[in-house]
Amino acid sequence: MNDFDFDLFIGAIYLVAVIFFVLGLKRLGSPKTARSGNLIASLGMLIAVVATLVDREIISFELIIAGIIVGAIIGSIMARAIKMTAMPQMVAVFNGLGGAASALVAAGVLHGNIADGTDMSMDVSVTIMIGTLIGAVTFSGSLIAFGKLQEIIATRPVTFPLQKTFSLLLFVGILAMIGYLVVEPDMTVFIGLSVACLLLGILLVIPIGGADMPVVISLLNSYSGLAAASAGFVLGNVMLIIAGALVGAAGLILTQIMTKAMNRSLVNVVFGAFGAVETVSGSAAPVGEARPVREVAHEDSAVMLAYARSAIFVPGYGLAVAQAQHQLKELGALIEAKGVAVKYAIHPVAGRMPGHMNVLLAEADVPYDKLYDLEQINDEFSSTDVVVVVGANDVVNPGARDDAGSPIYGMPILNADRAGQVIVLKRSLNPGFAGIDNDLFYKENTSMLFGDARESLVKVIAAIEDL
Repeated sequence: MNDFDFDLFIGAIYLVAVIFFVLGLKRLGSPKTARSGNLIASLGMLIAVVATLVDREIISFELIIAGIIVGAIIGSIMARAIKMTAMPQMVAVFNGLGGAASALVAAGVLHGNIADGTDMSMDVSVTIMIGTLIGAVTFSGSLIAFGKLQEIIATRPVTFPLQKTFSLLLFVGILAMIGYLVVEPDMTVFIGLSVACLLLGILLVIPIGGADMPVVISLLNSYSGLAAASAGFVLGNVMLIIAGALVGAAGLILTQIMTKAMNRSLVNVVFGAFGAVETVSGSAAPVGEARPVREVAHEDSAVMLAYARSAIFVPGYGLAVAQAQHQLKELGALIEAKGVAVKYAIHPVAGRMPGHMNVLLAEADVPYDKLYDLEQINDEFSSTDVVVVVGANDVVNPGARDDAGSPIYGMPILNADRAGQVIVLKRSLNPGFAGIDNDLFYKENTSMLFGDARESLVKVIAAIEDL
């Protein structure tokens, strides 16, 4: 009666943490509940970490407490200092650090067993090697993704002769080293394996163009989860296995959603070197060659919007760059007061990471019921008076729908061109991540409002107020 089953107690705490994880993931499925979902999942992780520290009988907490304090300070500063435009880069860094942590856990366990002369079972040895492979690939691949997003390295696909052949041979060599290490653990060979895995991660990401970065980020997120699950098997920690599996599964599902939104297979994304050549859809002129466009003044844009019956706003990465989300929301509220029905159309791959536009508009307190995804709103464009495209490019390019010669042909787009009038806020006619010209800019019903999106919206708002 007085016997206390400590292992059962820890298992119960882990179960509570898992429930928090599942509830958090569920609430992350909607922009309206995403913030609370993030807090719930974070609380679940805190519970799991505390339970693990108690379960593993940590004697000295000094370094752990110091790490928590330093990490909390760094995290708080980054959360406040990082701009929304840089959020994808931060996600890439998080993925990479998660992969690196898992690979270091595997290395530490292997080194400890070799130093102690402990014989490892086959399943533990294999799991250590898998964790090292996935973790190292995730780390180096995420660093390359960060570099591309930050434009430290070329955003275009980087390829060289026989690149795929070299990557294949490298992968075969990695498998050979894994087979050797499972039979005969050796730290020298293990270091060679780690270096090879890091190189493989670089080779897997550098040939991927900027247009595919949302898919790459979600895929690397899945990798980091799988690496964490592998670390859980190595350490014999059920909680880490479950958490890693949840992250891995969520990342894979999100990757599948992203590839579907682009009408491309994952194999095509990873090995297609999309965007390697800057060409224009069909038989149009090369990128940069002059094509006639119709420019519009801020005052004329104001008149079109103020006297419309309906308007749809289409945000893109340019909105994030200009930090114009608050001005866009103000414009929407202003014309709504004049009787205009306003909606926001969100493409799944708008921006540089999944959900980028949803987070951006949520920051400006745009009502969640005004946000519509592609399937919900695409049929409404043809009956809409005015569409305002703010910084979006490839996701509204009609060439993806109408031109079989376009590199993005078949990718589902927002049918903005079918509206009565289209106002495009953009700095220039430069192509988007896909590196191709946008046929929308040259449509007869399209008017280009060139300049910084934030400044342009401020002037349009002022013009409407003067009507």
